[in-house]
Amino acid sequence: MNREYHKWYSPTLNREMELLVFGHGGARMIVFPTSRARFFEYEDRGMVWALRDHVESGNLQLFCVDSVDAESFYARSVHPSGRIMRHLQYDQYLVRELLPFVWWRNPTPFTIVHGCSFGAYHAVNFALRHPELVNRAIALSGKYQMRGFFDGYYDDNIYYNNPSEFIVHEQDPGRLDQIRKVDMIIAIGEHDPAYQNNREFSSALWSKNIWHAFRVWNGWSHDWPYWQQMIRWYVSGA
Repeated sequence: MNREYHKWYSPTLNREMELLVFGHGGARMIVFPTSRARFFEYEDRGMVWALRDHVESGNLQLFCVDSVDAESFYARSVHPSGRIMRHLQYDQYLVRELLPFVWWRNPTPFTIVHGCSFGAYHAVNFALRHPELVNRAIALSGKYQMRGFFDGYYDDNIYYNNPSEFIVHEQDPGRLDQIRKVDMIIAIGEHDPAYQNNREFSSALWSKNIWHAFRVWNGWSHDWPYWQQMIRWYVSGA
């Protein structure tokens, strides 16, 4: 299996950013790590191995990106307005730097965003904010209500990065049409603490006629062995 390590200084984030690429072609899948984790997590946790047949056959290429969660959502020493601003810078890094690299590396015109747990939030939030750049979103065991990260503070920047709320009030026909083109798959364990939030988020999507797959797994299902099974089920849009 082709494996590449890349690193560059990000002018958007004013720091170095790293990523791993697996495979040589096929659909481009951008993988977000779990909360405060790193770009190598997906490999270390056996997820790349779980997808090895798709990757080695040239049907899928993985781009495992780094995060700045510790500088944004989890930076409790920073005022909430600063936390969300750092996340917005990360969003711009993805659009201005990461995606051009992905497009240069792989011209296949199909892009998947994917993550587990907090990575699922990143995948869904990015897909909803930039639906014109995404063809499929695969979110495993995520949470989409983000108010709890900001100590009671709330502003427009938080609102527009809080999928459970902004999708409910989205009225722009053009944006809704773009979002409806994204093949969205949301999976959660029935005993996961975020189950109710997932169900409510799914209902909000349906209320806007946004078709998606909402899949409920038995038990807790919030761990890597479950996610290895889930991603094999859903990577092809099942």
